[in-house]
Amino acid sequence: MRNVDLRQLTEIRMRDPQSIAEAYDSRRRRPFVGPSGRLMIIAADHPARGALRAAGRDNAMADRQDLLERLQTALARPGVDGILAAPDVIEDLLLLGALEGKVVIGSMNRGGLPGAVFEADDRFTGYDAKSIDKRGLDAGKMLLRIDPEDAKTADTIEACARAVSKLADHDKVAIVEPFISRRVNGQLTNDLSPDAVIQSIVIGSALGTTSAYTWLKLPCVEEMERVASASTLPIVLLGGEGGDPDESFAKWDKALRLPTVRGLTVGRTLLYPPNDDVAAAVDTAVSLLPTEEPT
Repeated sequence: MRNVDLRQLTEIRMRDPQSIAEAYDSRRRRPFVGPSGRLMIIAADHPARGALRAAGRDNAMADRQDLLERLQTALARPGVDGILAAPDVIEDLLLLGALEGKVVIGSMNRGGLPGAVFEADDRFTGYDAKSIDKRGLDAGKMLLRIDPEDAKTADTIEACARAVSKLADHDKVAIVEPFISRRVNGQLTNDLSPDAVIQSIVIGSALGTTSAYTWLKLPCVEEMERVASASTLPIVLLGGEGGDPDESFAKWDKALRLPTVRGLTVGRTLLYPPNDDVAAAVDTAVSLLPTEEPT
């Protein structure tokens, strides 16, 4: 792990906040998709929604120093393209110099807090299209949980559609993470059956005034070949809370061979592996990315 000095980061934020804007402006950038046509993105936008559980621990991601050290380790591994996070984490990493030459994806709607009665109403509380363009980020990501029994879902669908359109106006990629969700014993739960994921795909794919810049962030589920054929939009696979990493690696390996699946956007599975070897977990995930175009 790379050591992080929290005192120094706080001192900069207190005495020289303008340095954050300067770090955005001076960051060395790269194309969104490199020569391989694949993306390996580390996801770390969970804390912005108050979701801190990882590796069986309720507050694993609450230790910011530990999280930043794990992120630096992951981002430094060969084959890792970039980061998905909310402004506070991205700005910490900017100040640490960890995002030079990396793809940076800003998390946009983090307002649907776990356990809240308004959880399906995923308000846009992070980056917006204007700030993503101004700060030189490469894309914006949005969560779209569609609960047929929650009237607030309509507001989220409309807000995501507007965000897709506004990102496209700036020639920025919109990464939509759609789910069909339902309340089970009062808890909002994502339906991961193949038919439900397909339904979420076709709804998410059609958002906005153009789909030219839209990608999908999807779970790796059963019947993935049928699921991934529901749209021509590029797909990146998400990781989830954790579980058996070997099982996840095996599922990703198979899905990454499909024509529309173009990469991974994974956080807790790689940042908090059972043996705590972040570098090895990330290297294994990178090794799954095909080096040739899918057939």
